[in-house]
Amino acid sequence: MDWQAHRHAWPHAERSRFVQAGGVRWHVQQAGQHGPQMVLIHGTGASSHTWRDLLWPLAENAQVWLVDLPGHGFSSLASGQGMSLTGMATSLHALLQTLAVRAEVLVGHSAGAAIAARMVVDHGLSPRKFIGINPAWLPLPGLAGLLFPPTAKLLALTSYVPQWFAKQASSPGMLEKLLESTGSVLDDRGKALYAQLVASPEHAQGALKMMAAWDLSVGPDMLRQLHCPVHILVGNKDRAVPPAQAQQALALLSDGHVENWAGYGHLVHEEAPLRCSQYVQTLLSEA
Repeated sequence: MDWQAHRHAWPHAERSRFVQAGGVRWHVQQAGQHGPQMVLIHGTGASSHTWRDLLWPLAENAQVWLVDLPGHGFSSLASGQGMSLTGMATSLHALLQTLAVRAEVLVGHSAGAAIAARMVVDHGLSPRKFIGINPAWLPLPGLAGLLFPPTAKLLALTSYVPQWFAKQASSPGMLEKLLESTGSVLDDRGKALYAQLVASPEHAQGALKMMAAWDLSVGPDMLRQLHCPVHILVGNKDRAVPPAQAQQALALLSDGHVENWAGYGHLVHEEAPLRCSQYVQTLLSEA
């Protein structure tokens, strides 16, 4: 996406900068001068905008970093295997090293929680708290799990598909259907920001390439290797990641905790940002 074309309407644009690390030109936002260093990682098809209403509440007591994942929002695509789970974890770790961020607190939404987990396991991180919001750690059940990677690979390899997808997603009613598939209800501001994302062929290409390279068959083993405190927040109306997977993940974790919120979907942090920020702050205040 073209930063100059969108910056005037983008959340917290005044906090944005671009950083080269791990073969990616990253769009990064930062706020907060005191407290633990916290990194928030969005999921597939989203961007750092998803945390827009949590940034300043969390920054009151923490140093907060938001990033656009490779190929998403305003960050560049990663080459080779850089769009895979392991590749994204490696390049994100390189970014944090460049920024001298210790990632004492990791907050990941959906696929962002998988990237955070892979980074902890592969690079020996020891966060004080790891918070997964509707985390996509385990393979999807049923037909979706069988078709998701092969179909995404086919689409990602077809050059005209990102342009076609962006055009289709921008058609009347399509965005509403996409958001409905999450089980979440967003305000007009949230809908407008997603409308900008889905209308971008570059963003569509990034999401498709990420999905094409995704492999969560390693999820169970990855969770067994997490030894930090892990807190799972689940919206029970989530239509993207089955809420029941939280209990499956809990059984694999050495120090896991689950909290279920009724009435919220996959984008629970966008539906209830203040409640989510208070939830995170409460966890940080615990010994």
